[in-house]
Amino acid sequence: MTIALPVLSNEPSAARKRIPDPTRAPAAEFADWRWQLRNRLSTKEELADLLPLTADEDAAMDAAPGLFRVGITPYYFSLIDRGHPDCPVRMQVIPRARELTVEEGDLVDPLGEDSHSPATGIFHRYPDRCLLLAVDRCAIYCRHCNRRRLVGQEESPISRQDLDQAIGYIGRTPAIRDVLISGGDPLTLSTDRLEDIVARVRAIPHVEIIRIGTRVPVVLPMRIDDELCAMLRKYHPLYINTHFNHPKELTPLARTGCERLADAGIPLGNQTVLLRGVNSSSRVIRKLFTELLKVRVRPYYLFQGDVAAGTSHLRTSVETGIEIMQNLRGWISGLAIPHLVIDTPGGMGKVSIGPDYVVARGADKWTLRNYEGRLVDYPQPKDTDATCAYDEVYFRDAAT
Repeated sequence: MTIALPVLSNEPSAARKRIPDPTRAPAAEFADWRWQLRNRLSTKEELADLLPLTADEDAAMDAAPGLFRVGITPYYFSLIDRGHPDCPVRMQVIPRARELTVEEGDLVDPLGEDSHSPATGIFHRYPDRCLLLAVDRCAIYCRHCNRRRLVGQEESPISRQDLDQAIGYIGRTPAIRDVLISGGDPLTLSTDRLEDIVARVRAIPHVEIIRIGTRVPVVLPMRIDDELCAMLRKYHPLYINTHFNHPKELTPLARTGCERLADAGIPLGNQTVLLRGVNSSSRVIRKLFTELLKVRVRPYYLFQGDVAAGTSHLRTSVETGIEIMQNLRGWISGLAIPHLVIDTPGGMGKVSIGPDYVVARGADKWTLRNYEGRLVDYPQPKDTDATCAYDEVYFRDAAT
């Protein structure tokens, strides 16, 4: 289904005062993460004063208020190539008219989260872990967001009472040993407010692992300050997964932010979304993943795009993702190779996919294809009993 859009001019009105370029703000202001959030670019007028919008972008910005929030920190906006509509940073934050096209198979709730929500702010899809939706705001609003039904709306779906009930659910569900604090972006909260949430989750005896999902190191790296790092290091074991999609995002400020978190003892992972025209080439993905390792960020997932309504123009074929993975394995360090996964529609969970290196299977041997395309046989052992005789002893003693 396509909504017809007019082709509009992006020339600013002569009667309107031009908007100052926030990327040229005084250094002290630009380095203040709260100033960055207060001065996000969100309207067509603001963007059109700072770069020439294409007719496609212009039309989409007219429709955006009723579709999905637009918000770009001055820092992240400063990474845009203003003269190139296909800049990978620009494509992630400035909408295009194709975002108004809903393809067959697109879903408002692509991961079926609402059907796995026993309490407001909780998504409990896997047996031993859950997601805690701590906030519904982000530093920027990505065009490929899979949670646009919740994030950045005018009315917040998460109240203090809802958050209390969500943490209460975790507390009375002993199967949960791993909690992912997400949103929105939890690191856009004040340090005190974030600590209140982290501390309450850490106080639950059966919660072993806390994770935070955030794009702040990418789009608001000045937020990663000493105060935040000092707070987070009190609640180990704590992990952070961030969301770099292109090496253009790995600026000196972003690298410093990642290194500060790593120096605080926080293991860092990265979840990249494969986006058509943004990072859908082996050359870009190789560069991104090898550069991430330099700042102690381990590539964790490479996601095929979720079937979120309005994002079909950014999704690649499954074959593209598999081809990229085939051009990684063997050619770069195994540390730089993530899992390629599809987070399946309807809440069925993540499914790993990738190149098939198995040519033939047999009881006596398997024939494999290596990264260079050469075949090699792996002999099967004659004895296939894989019982671990000590299991009963170990687990009996571990339980006492």
